[in-house]
Amino acid sequence: MSSNAVDVDVPDVTVVIGAYEAMPYLIRCLDSVAAQTLPAGRIEIVAVDDGSTDGTGEYLEEFAARTSIDMRVVRQENSGGPSGPRNVGLGLARGRYVFFLDADDYFGEEALERMVAMGDRAGTDVVLGKVVGVNRGAAKSMWKKTAERADLYSSNIKFTLSAQKLFRRDLLVRLGMRFDEELRTGEDALFTMEAYLRGAGVSVVADYTCYYLVGRDDGKHVTKSGSYRLRFDSARALMALIATHVPPGPKRDALMVRPFVITLLPQFGPVLLRQSDEVRQEKMELAAPLVKAYWSAGLGRRLKVHERLRLICLSMGRLDLLLDILRFMKDEKKPRRVRKGLRGRLYLVYPHFGESLPYSAYELTVTEWIGGKRVEVPGRQSTAAFARRLVGKARRTARATLHVPRRAHKV
Repeated sequence: MSSNAVDVDVPDVTVVIGAYEAMPYLIRCLDSVAAQTLPAGRIEIVAVDDGSTDGTGEYLEEFAARTSIDMRVVRQENSGGPSGPRNVGLGLARGRYVFFLDADDYFGEEALERMVAMGDRAGTDVVLGKVVGVNRGAAKSMWKKTAERADLYSSNIKFTLSAQKLFRRDLLVRLGMRFDEELRTGEDALFTMEAYLRGAGVSVVADYTCYYLVGRDDGKHVTKSGSYRLRFDSARALMALIATHVPPGPKRDALMVRPFVITLLPQFGPVLLRQSDEVRQEKMELAAPLVKAYWSAGLGRRLKVHERLRLICLSMGRLDLLLDILRFMKDEKKPRRVRKGLRGRLYLVYPHFGESLPYSAYELTVTEWIGGKRVEVPGRQSTAAFARRLVGKARRTARATLHVPRRAHKV
């Protein structure tokens, strides 16, 4: 059967909802599924109540009894995380596609129709629909334009690895994909990155808000990791997955930015200054094998200077230098800019510049914002910035040409 053919006995989408203590947010969540412009007969809901005590399970059953959408409700004892309910829902799904909808969040009305149409048209296995935050922040860099096929390595889709995406179920079944129930955080990043790497392409719907990411007033949407060690578990798993499927080189470097910067580096931010020597030492020991296995110079050149400096300190085992850099950052000091060498390379002067760390650690290799001003890499000035400079130069030349000295007005 071609990707555009439709089996009337198989729904287009199974919406999997794992719910735990989700009231009253669950009401709007389910209403948004019922309000989809994709016909009700083309949608299936599999909802898993993960041991709620606030009426979540009862509301799911009540909604199932009155909705025109084919809906199945599973009630189980609490599993301790989102992976278990998602896996249960995935195991029961019949749709051509699967969408993992969090019970706190909700869809835009045309979300499923637009994403299914995109997947069918492009023949891709993952479709990203634009996400906006409600009472919380949400990533924005990947929603600049709609794309039938987004390049994983050059685009910013690698920075959105949450599970709230449309996945072609055939891919998940064929690869036997499941959420890792051993990971207590970052399990969705591992799942999504595997689909990116092993699937038949990724599409982006950026011209319509498909998904509203809700910040709960009670704060229960925040991941409760319980321990910083779990963050290292997440980073380790994601780095290993990338290394398994992408050989060393620029493509691996491009993907490794995500676990190094988003998962690992926050453990070595200014928060480290408030932690005990024992915690600091353990974090250094946890990071050492990851940096040794996956750090590369090519990866370093894709990072901001303060990011690269901290990771180099980790690679050298130099906690003392790292703490000096963190104090500089905590005090919100602005690094001086220095040009060196025949090529006029630009360096940012953080602590120990020209001392314990190589000059290359301080070189500006990506655009940064320093003191509210955009700082470009020498020789890589953007077309827009170059145009602004030309216009400015032309205006200054015009003013100089038209300028009449004051003494010419004297009589």
